[in-house]
Amino acid sequence: MGLRQQGASVVEPAKATVLIRGTGLLGASIGLGLRAAGHQVHLSDPSPTAQRIAQDIGAGTVWEPEGTPDPELIVIAAPPEVTAAEVADALVRFPGGVVVDIASVKAAILTDLLKQTDDDAAPLTMQHLSRYVGTHPMAGREQSGPVAARGELFTSMPWVICPHEYCAPAAVEAATSLARSLGASVHRMDTAKHDESVALISHLPQVAASLVASRLQDAAAGALALSGNGLRDVTRIAASDPNLWVQILSANARPVVEILYGLREDIQQLIGTLEDPEVPGGQADIARLIEAGNAGVARVPGKHGAPPQSFAVVTVIVDDRPGQISAVLNDVAKVGVNVEDLRMEHSAGHQVGMLEVSVLPGRRDELAEALTEMGWKVVLH
Repeated sequence: MGLRQQGASVVEPAKATVLIRGTGLLGASIGLGLRAAGHQVHLSDPSPTAQRIAQDIGAGTVWEPEGTPDPELIVIAAPPEVTAAEVADALVRFPGGVVVDIASVKAAILTDLLKQTDDDAAPLTMQHLSRYVGTHPMAGREQSGPVAARGELFTSMPWVICPHEYCAPAAVEAATSLARSLGASVHRMDTAKHDESVALISHLPQVAASLVASRLQDAAAGALALSGNGLRDVTRIAASDPNLWVQILSANARPVVEILYGLREDIQQLIGTLEDPEVPGGQADIARLIEAGNAGVARVPGKHGAPPQSFAVVTVIVDDRPGQISAVLNDVAKVGVNVEDLRMEHSAGHQVGMLEVSVLPGRRDELAEALTEMGWKVVLH
């Protein structure tokens, strides 16, 4: 990993020296993962505090350019609005290194870099750009910053590699090796296809969650007291960093807008129907909307990326006190039933929780009967 180009030859060290520029959640997590894999990792960040924390948690050592050999691989883990500038600087500063970025938008960054190669006053050339590969690890956490970093953050998660037409094969291989070294599942797309894809599966959900959550600002406390997992599921990602999402949505505006046009048509049709739901065909319009949602959900991949599969749910009523969830799971294990999914619903006004255990349909009744015999209060769906 981290192939260094020396003239016409390419040298592949056993464990590449890596410089990570940006020590937030993703940058620090990459550092932790690479250190665990035996790589020498250096860190650089405009924030001395973030840089120091990343070093303290073991993500790497602070980069000292004086007397330190140039890195074979430079990972740009900066905010989208400065990523292109950081990539260009790294390509010029480290003429033997492969440079990758991990920003969540790709086409705008590549366009910016290509414009710089057309500017005679800029130091960036197409030869420099052959060592750049855009990538995007599809992983994250609700927390941010280096204190939230985890070396296993990328394990089994998609990592998109977006080679452009001028990429050197060695650079693409270095980017691919980086993702695989961290346990990620590698996918290859061009920049336009990537941005269209994330607009649908990432950026649209963020917009929808924020729009729904914004409606709650003036809601009566009594109404919010009735909320359950449905509202929590829809609004969970609304608690995101506004500054980051300004950059993401601005950089990927066109693909997001195209999807929002279609959503606007659906909403306008629904509004028209609900203004007079008794008109002929109104009930069918509502049913078609819900059915279309069912069809969309059915296309979302299931566990480990496998085809979607329906599970049966066994709900266990547990007291709101320590040890209850682990006790239920221990008893499920005793029965020999695999837990396919798990979630907790809280009962409003009662000190109990409803632990929803998803299992294969053929094991539902067996599990429910066994847990009941063990003394648990069980509800079948």
